[in-house]
Amino acid sequence: MSLIYHTKFAVRVTSLVMLLSICSPAQSIIEYTEPQRDTIVEMVDKLQERHYAKLLYGDELSSQHLDNYINSLDNGKIFFTAIDLEDFEQYRSVMDDQLREGKLDAGFTIFNRYHQRVQDRLKQVSSTLPETVAAMDFTTDESFPLDMEERKWAKGQAELDDRWRKQLKNQVLSLKIAGKDTDEIVPILQKRYERQLQSVTQYNSQDVFQIYANALTELYDPHTNYLSPRSTENFNINMSLSLEGIGAVLQMEDEYTKISSLVAKGPADKEGALRPSDRIVAVGQGVDGVLEDIIGWRLDEVVQLIRGPKGTTVRLEVIPAKSKSTDERKVITIVRNKVKLEEQSAQKKMLEIPAEGKVLKIGVIDIPAFYIDFDAMRRGEKDYKSTTRDVKKLLQELESDGVDGLIVDLRNNGGGSLQEANELTGLFIEYGPTVQIRHSSRRVWRDGKRVKSPYYEGPLVVLVNRLSASASEIFAGAMQDYERAIIVGDSSFGKGTVQTLVPLTEGQLKITESKFYRISGESTQHRGVIPDIEFPSMYDTAEIGESSLDHALRWDQISPVRHINYDDFSSVLPHIQAQFLDRSADNPDFIFLEDQIGLAQATRDITALPLNEKSRIALRDTQNEKALNIENKRRKAKGEELLTSLQDDDDTDGDSHSDAADLDPLAANEIEKSDDDEKAAEEDVSDDVLLMEAGYVLVDALLLRQRRYALHHEEETVH
Repeated sequence: MSLIYHTKFAVRVTSLVMLLSICSPAQSIIEYTEPQRDTIVEMVDKLQERHYAKLLYGDELSSQHLDNYINSLDNGKIFFTAIDLEDFEQYRSVMDDQLREGKLDAGFTIFNRYHQRVQDRLKQVSSTLPETVAAMDFTTDESFPLDMEERKWAKGQAELDDRWRKQLKNQVLSLKIAGKDTDEIVPILQKRYERQLQSVTQYNSQDVFQIYANALTELYDPHTNYLSPRSTENFNINMSLSLEGIGAVLQMEDEYTKISSLVAKGPADKEGALRPSDRIVAVGQGVDGVLEDIIGWRLDEVVQLIRGPKGTTVRLEVIPAKSKSTDERKVITIVRNKVKLEEQSAQKKMLEIPAEGKVLKIGVIDIPAFYIDFDAMRRGEKDYKSTTRDVKKLLQELESDGVDGLIVDLRNNGGGSLQEANELTGLFIEYGPTVQIRHSSRRVWRDGKRVKSPYYEGPLVVLVNRLSASASEIFAGAMQDYERAIIVGDSSFGKGTVQTLVPLTEGQLKITESKFYRISGESTQHRGVIPDIEFPSMYDTAEIGESSLDHALRWDQISPVRHINYDDFSSVLPHIQAQFLDRSADNPDFIFLEDQIGLAQATRDITALPLNEKSRIALRDTQNEKALNIENKRRKAKGEELLTSLQDDDDTDGDSHSDAADLDPLAANEIEKSDDDEKAAEEDVSDDVLLMEAGYVLVDALLLRQRRYALHHEEETVH
């Protein structure tokens, strides 16, 4: 690889010699390959030609690419200094020119410096760890900042050393408060840093190329990614895990393995305690296996540790998504299994809601995913499974049972088959378009129900939450645009883009080529579907949802499609909203939910953690007290026995959740309360209250509709 660039790139040979001298003789330089040169040229061409955003990779994007690449390497600003950043400035406006010529020098040069800094730091930390920990004073008043984006680059080595001192002190204090004995802490951290050092030394050109390439693709949108040959070969570490294992999709965030999403009706979803955005810090095998610290591990290494044969047990120690401090932990036990198609099938239930001296029967159809057995369909089997077929059967059964109205529950439904979203919509409208799809070429085509046929005409409510995405948003959006259903719940995820896999010389490019639009012309992208009646959000929109992702494509509009309206909700929604507010104001479970949300928000506002042990424990105890007060407020309103501590409400046996309530007040009420299979399958109290409230909204709409019909009928009779 040549180290001399064209003069346009303003790279001085002397600076390169200086950079190389920084690396110790034992440190090998990672270099890019000829196939990677061809791959990057292809990738840049594909991004500019085929991506929906139509962004030109010029000087402006080159500048953003540099910043994003440096941030992806050193997000915590603990390896590079301001001097390094000044040296990297020479690449700011030339990376676009380099990549078009297949030159990856800037990316690999920056990485090699980072690579050396990481190894030097980890070796230094590991060699001095016992003395460093022994010298720590937890009586001094200092703090550890949580918002790394606000940090400035360290001016020099002394400032970096102080950041590492505080980081280590925070880790030790977190382990102490999490219940680790003093003699356990050094071995835990020693092993953690030795493992990280081992992983770092294994970096190769594929790893570097993927990081550098994705620092560019992410600028187009968060769903456009380069998959290296290794990633392509394993194509979905996440998918493999979701199909056989615990049923969770994982991603890396800094040094943590983070839960991206849960597979509907998978082992983790049915167990009930694991949540999106939880961070896994340790993994144990079996019900009593040692919890192995996995902070800083590679994603593929973590996946291999979590995966295992059906019927075996894995234990995950996690930092709950709601927790600000890393010393708040809970341990979750999950029995590995396969996710079966029949378990993801739509299910029905019945709610009985009293209203005006009678009991109304409200049918509920829970749809966890938009599924279809394509193989069976292609084979011509008449009874192949699909969402629409199952829902149609359940709907007929509910109608036979005399339901007065229907709730379609799409909470936590991450999407699936677009075909099924269209077909399902057809069960509730006579005919018409369902969705518009706009390609990067700006060509628009429409999909939907093209032939008139019978449909369910009864009152309808669609229940969504922040985890309702993609196909769920297409269905809910269509129901709202046709004024066929009242949408209730939380604003949906907001993923309104379509990706395509494009082969490259090495690896693949997953690229966003199209965008979904509703028949109203509004995109589902970024904003999602906004409910007609909004329930309190159980999810942090800053952490979950399309709007939380950097460089997400924006919401926009195209021309609407002419369509009929099946109802006019504008006149009744204000009345329904008023009745909802009246009911929720006196509902102990609803008040409990809102109080929990308020406490979680207050926790998110914490910007730094005290490194004084007494202050840290006081902060934890304050959080515990607030959580206990919220729980007892609900219990008092319902006439139940009050608790003296949150641990009184922890009915689990064994050690899997023994200190969860004490250490994680915000997540204490999410712990599974029983090992009984039937109870484990039940929804949380918060979910139940939302479903019941959706039922009351439907009853309100039904009664208002009946009154409106009666009034209209009387007027016709008078005339």
